[in-house]
Amino acid sequence: MNTQFSLFDRTLSLIRYPARHQHKSLQAWDSADELLITEIQQDATQPEGQCIIFNDDFGALGCWFADERPFWVSDSWIAQRSLLENLEANTAQYNQPPAVHYLTSMDPLPQAPAMVLIKIPRTLALLEHQLIALRQVVTANTRIIAAGKVKSITRSVLALFERYIGPTQTSLAVKKSRLIFTTVNSELCARPVTSPYPTTWSYTHQDGTHLSLTNHANVFSRQSLDIGARLMLGHMQADNSDRLIDLGCGNGILGLSALAQAPQCQVTFVDESFMALASARENVQTNFPERLPQCEFVASNCLETLLSDKRSGEFTKVLCNPPFHQQNTITDHIAWQMFHDAREALGKGGHLIVVANRHLDYHHKLKRLFGGVKLLASDKKFVILSAAKR
Repeated sequence: MNTQFSLFDRTLSLIRYPARHQHKSLQAWDSADELLITEIQQDATQPEGQCIIFNDDFGALGCWFADERPFWVSDSWIAQRSLLENLEANTAQYNQPPAVHYLTSMDPLPQAPAMVLIKIPRTLALLEHQLIALRQVVTANTRIIAAGKVKSITRSVLALFERYIGPTQTSLAVKKSRLIFTTVNSELCARPVTSPYPTTWSYTHQDGTHLSLTNHANVFSRQSLDIGARLMLGHMQADNSDRLIDLGCGNGILGLSALAQAPQCQVTFVDESFMALASARENVQTNFPERLPQCEFVASNCLETLLSDKRSGEFTKVLCNPPFHQQNTITDHIAWQMFHDAREALGKGGHLIVVANRHLDYHHKLKRLFGGVKLLASDKKFVILSAAKR
């Protein structure tokens, strides 16, 4: 993995957390980061004052502008951990100990920022949520610059900036990336607006239990039950004695189903998205408020937070619908780490139950790791696999 980021006679050492699981071809910055930094460095008229940075995937922008003591906003625990490690690795670069102010996408924003830097996120709904929040704190003097790959800067993206902030234009493309420049329209931003987030939809469990599902803007399958989870819900089983993990929980639908089946089971909801965990917590509170003490909500890269707390062998089941991308990169390293971590977290005889697209061929990965794997169910697109810890 290339870890040396050089620009303007300055070099930062940057990794994508966790470095040990990343493919050697990946790096912690992209051409959109370079273009955004170049724009700021070459413009002598940049305003002085508070800076907010949104959606910095692995901390490249946070590290570059750390001396400005920015507010750094992300929905990703992995991005936050990447920034922490990269700041520590580059301590000698800074005039003073870096003091980046970390905010999740659920936290309020600081008032009257002088400058706002935005990396266009993969989820359009997250961008809309952030622009709605931003319009409440910007002033006519706030400079807003966004950056992204050309393919991510669509008409829909530009329309959101126009709708919520003000007049918007783009730069020419450089290395397949471009900038967005938005001028704050104070009259527009002063108008009241109702956010469409979170969204809510309903699902009736197979035992007849009616569930109301709240979904914040960055939650996977925010508008309806995804078809992989639907297949899993038709075949999963939970017992009152279970200590169960909903890994990559999203809105918590699998864990909620376990609580519906087995009212006394204990469920740990794990995700690297703060919005996902907030959604899962709200959904337990709404549907099973009396069972909230049986639940915990953990921000983590796979299960490393639990394992670092010496909780190996503590759990009886891990339910998992693994992602096969990280930010805009297609990868299987997340699923592979999930499987390894699940095996360590499970007690003897415990089961990892996975729903996945057929073409990902997780059957062979699980067989290598667990020694055996059982097909529980399948349809034309998905399979449900079960692997037991021996």
